[in-house]
Amino acid sequence: MIKKIIKKKEKVSINKRDKRTSRIIIYIISFFVALSSAIPAYVNSSFIEKFTNASMAGWFFVAANTAAFIAMLYFPKVIRKINNLMSVKIMMLVDLASLIVLMLSHNIILLFIAFVLMWVSSQLIFNNLDIFVESFTKDSSTGKIRAVFFTFMNFGWIISPLVAAKLIVADYYSLVYLVAAAFILLSYFIIIFNKKRIFKPTIYDKVSIKKTISDFWHNQSLKGIYFSSFFLNLFYNSAVVFIPIYLHNTIGFDWITLGIMFSIMLIPFVLIEIPAGIIADKYLGEKEIMSIGFVILIISLLLFFFVKSTSPFVWGAVLFFSRMGAALIESMREARFFKIVDAKNVSYINFLRTSNSLGYLVGSGLSVLLLCFYDIQYSFLFLAVLFLYSFYFVCIIKDSK
Repeated sequence: MIKKIIKKKEKVSINKRDKRTSRIIIYIISFFVALSSAIPAYVNSSFIEKFTNASMAGWFFVAANTAAFIAMLYFPKVIRKINNLMSVKIMMLVDLASLIVLMLSHNIILLFIAFVLMWVSSQLIFNNLDIFVESFTKDSSTGKIRAVFFTFMNFGWIISPLVAAKLIVADYYSLVYLVAAAFILLSYFIIIFNKKRIFKPTIYDKVSIKKTISDFWHNQSLKGIYFSSFFLNLFYNSAVVFIPIYLHNTIGFDWITLGIMFSIMLIPFVLIEIPAGIIADKYLGEKEIMSIGFVILIISLLLFFFVKSTSPFVWGAVLFFSRMGAALIESMREARFFKIVDAKNVSYINFLRTSNSLGYLVGSGLSVLLLCFYDIQYSFLFLAVLFLYSFYFVCIIKDSK
């Protein structure tokens, strides 16, 4: 009897160790995927603007996010048919090909197609990684595990602006896309060599798009999480599309200075998300922390509008403060959502991620319209007012504590 108990404990210990190893591999992949996605992120708008103007650059993002939104709605069908492992490999190859075209081509039509494919495939890859990590996660440790997962990705985002700034020579961006392609290729090979460790066969749900939308709409917590995520991505749209243009073209910062500022501003994602996830798991509910995050974001958006300083220290402080709010919202969104769903709920996971593309889509569309009548900084003031409505959606979320 005692031997059986010992063997059982040893088996549990091995299973825990195997799960931990699998998660670490996924974390490493997420770091390199984030690098690949983030290195071009802050220069995409300036790169496109070389071939057109700021208003038309906005339409590139409108098209890309429309395509991403539609793709995410139907991506669960792809995953059910060919599984999560095969779909992530295909998306990585699409992403790689798109980055190579962006690196080499000067044809505006080819650039447009490649940009849309790059944008869509990179977002779908993160959906695949979501499913991988969730398959090795317990509900009791969801907040911590999701926070660690996002912290690895955020390390990639912290490093990337410095890398991108070093790669840009006289507003020449080809090296940026070459290095991004190298990192997605590296991620692809890590998956190939570790597929048995990271892929756990799963019977995915077969929930229709209509049923998924209905479930989100009628479940107050899911609805609140979705629209809180939508507002967060409205902010991210300005952060990666219009703030770089504003600081580079209007305020006058060069890319070396911007690279340092953008790297420093992302530090809160590494410092805050894991402690916030642990606090949410053990002590507080998610709503209170998320509300603080939105207060910080609204204040930050107002500062983006009112601050006229040309000091990198002033703008660095404003950017850093804004990411404190974003980090709190992001970690609480992940912690609460993945306490409700599991890896098999692929339809729900993918639908939540449509809030990313929807936020970028609405943000780009609104900004394009505003740019027809106002200077770019007025988009920040408009968003600050719009964000007041976010508190309604935070309030309808049911705390896990």
